[in-house]
Amino acid sequence: MKSTVYNHLSILALAAVLAACGATDKNATLESLKAEQAELAKKITAMEAELPKDSSTLKVRSKEVGVIQLAPRKFDHYVQTQGAIEAEDNIQVSSKTMGVVTQVFVREGQGVSKGQVLAQIDNSVILRSIESMKSQLDLANTVYQRQKNLWDQKIGTEVQYLQAKTNKEGLERQIAGLQEQNEMTRIKSPISGTVDAVSAKNGESISPGMPAFRVVNTSNLKITAHISESYVTTIKKGDKVSVQVEELGKEITATVTFVGKNIDLLSRTFPIEVDLPSLADLRPNMTAVIKVIFHSDPSAIVVPVNIVQSVNGEKIVYVAGVDGKNSVARKRVVEVVGVYDNLAQIKSGVAAGEQVITVGYQGLNDGDFIKVQ
Repeated sequence: MKSTVYNHLSILALAAVLAACGATDKNATLESLKAEQAELAKKITAMEAELPKDSSTLKVRSKEVGVIQLAPRKFDHYVQTQGAIEAEDNIQVSSKTMGVVTQVFVREGQGVSKGQVLAQIDNSVILRSIESMKSQLDLANTVYQRQKNLWDQKIGTEVQYLQAKTNKEGLERQIAGLQEQNEMTRIKSPISGTVDAVSAKNGESISPGMPAFRVVNTSNLKITAHISESYVTTIKKGDKVSVQVEELGKEITATVTFVGKNIDLLSRTFPIEVDLPSLADLRPNMTAVIKVIFHSDPSAIVVPVNIVQSVNGEKIVYVAGVDGKNSVARKRVVEVVGVYDNLAQIKSGVAAGEQVITVGYQGLNDGDFIKVQ
């Protein structure tokens, strides 16, 4: 009996000891967790102190963007092409008769007037013939005058008078013909201008059609160019033209003076001509870039073409808007009616006075916070 009691007491004592040990371990664990909790609480408090206290400070996380304010401006619709400068008076001068050049009176670069003699072809035979004919004409005139006086006095026959008259008039016509031939031996300038080329040389044989001189009048220049047939109903005579000649580094304002009616079968273009003002530096055969302005909008809304994005078949831009105290990006669907010189004219979607985002628009979404630089 006692043995049984002792056994029970031993078991209870052992259980008490074990319970005391378990309580000690839990207390240690609890203290450790409390210490960790206190450390985490300090870290949380420190981080909360660093975080913004209200939503208005969220701009720190906003994307920086650049904007321009929209305002109405003049905007030109045009077609651009390349043309060549030509002289209206660019004449290849040749001789009217065969012969040997005896003298050249001008040199390249010399200014000449209309009708000025540029060169002389050998006319010695013609001159001798004229002198001979003049001697015969003198005699014929004398005979004619005497026969006329006699006929006026009713002396002599009418046949003698008519023969003398016919002989005189025939010699006059022959001399006139020789003088015309003599004029043809003089190579004359048909226009006033500048001698651009001299091909004739002293002692050289020349014939009609051979180039002898080139005379250019640079005060009357034009540009010829070709425009795509898609603009055949758009380009009109009188349209304004902006001409840029690279060699001169300047822009010239001119007007369309001719619009061709025929479409070239190969190039599918039609010709136009533009008269140029008289400028000393312009030369025939220079090339020029021309912009034919066929429509001008005096009050257009224009944005840089690169900021217009195509998304799901729509053209969109982003403008700077406001959401409470924050600046946000707002998506706008726009209608583009023309693109020229890297600018796009907007018909609808944005209005004057709005700020369109031109820098940092990539990757923006509607409602994103932004910071305007």
